[in-house]
Amino acid sequence: MLLQTGPVWDDDRWVSLPALHGDVSADSCVIGLGGTGLTLIEELLQRDERVVGIDAHDVGAGAAGRNGGFLLAGAYDFYHDAVRKHGAVRARAIYEATLGEIRRIAEAAAGTVRFCGSRRVAADEWEVSDCRTQLDVMRADGLAVEWCEDADGVGLFLPSDAAFNPLARCRLLAQRVRADGARLFARTPVTRIEDARVVTPAGVVHCARVFVAVDGHLEQLVPELAGRVRTARLQMLATAPTREREVRCPMYYREGYEYWQQTPDGRIALGGFRDKAGPSEWSHDAHPTPAVQWMLEHFLRDRLKVTAPITHRWAACAAFSDTGLPIIEQVREQLWALGAYSGTGNVIGALAARAVVAAALDNDPAGVQRLLGAHWSPHVTRGQVRVA
Repeated sequence: MLLQTGPVWDDDRWVSLPALHGDVSADSCVIGLGGTGLTLIEELLQRDERVVGIDAHDVGAGAAGRNGGFLLAGAYDFYHDAVRKHGAVRARAIYEATLGEIRRIAEAAAGTVRFCGSRRVAADEWEVSDCRTQLDVMRADGLAVEWCEDADGVGLFLPSDAAFNPLARCRLLAQRVRADGARLFARTPVTRIEDARVVTPAGVVHCARVFVAVDGHLEQLVPELAGRVRTARLQMLATAPTREREVRCPMYYREGYEYWQQTPDGRIALGGFRDKAGPSEWSHDAHPTPAVQWMLEHFLRDRLKVTAPITHRWAACAAFSDTGLPIIEQVREQLWALGAYSGTGNVIGALAARAVVAAALDNDPAGVQRLLGAHWSPHVTRGQVRVA
């Protein structure tokens, strides 16, 4: 059996939040304490809302704190694909909004972000051609991009992107919103949502509205989304500090199926091969598997030529939508859901949080419709959401 560690981002200094015991009341309850949920709480507090936030595990314990640490402009699709699928106006709006959000994340989580750009490295001749198409479309729209051919491979450099410690960012946000009055609870899984009552094993949150801000498992918490949302397992590993290879920025390879970066202390953090493991990686089980870890290790040794010992192996669950666009919806009269960022939630998730609060509290859906291209719909059904 593989030994699962925590993510490489964890410095082991975090003191876990308390669990919820008993009943509490609030104006809003936010389910999920990742980057999206915590940004959402921050937005609610700015509107003088009384907020309770809960998480089945802890702050950043899901995909928000266990991902590759990339801050990439745009949504799931490469820019030229987004133009083709969603139209030039929408693709450009999403891209520009994410550029602004990257800067906001850097300001809000000072010291966690490095503006080093990112690389898309082609895995074959077809992808070289696709990179050239992306280059042409981005340049035509005045977006920053450069062609690269060097020891790392052939492809694109995107200078506006960044790298960061995703878990440190979540913990900073949690500390800030707690100081501003939000009540946060860990180890508090949701058993059901009944209108505006969020029921947990040891207590109930009574509130006026509920925001489900999780990524993986979204279709379990909000089963109305089943069929449009599907959860996958994403696996990573990391090495001991090494200088045998210098990785100057986050790297995407094979259309983004493999991705890696080097941390400031020299560790190589590598993820990928979800597609190569077959249907088994469509899973709600967030434990690394021998098959994917074997492929990651061989890529590390054979492609990256890194011999440093592996010190971390971990996995996380992330939801994928059927369109590549995130889910941002009012599912019921008092229930909003946002997630399914298709593996790219660090930036889009924060934008989704700001947009959903504006729609829910300010009656302004423009951010949802214009920036993210997601459909804002009235509630579909009323009643009860149960977790299987």
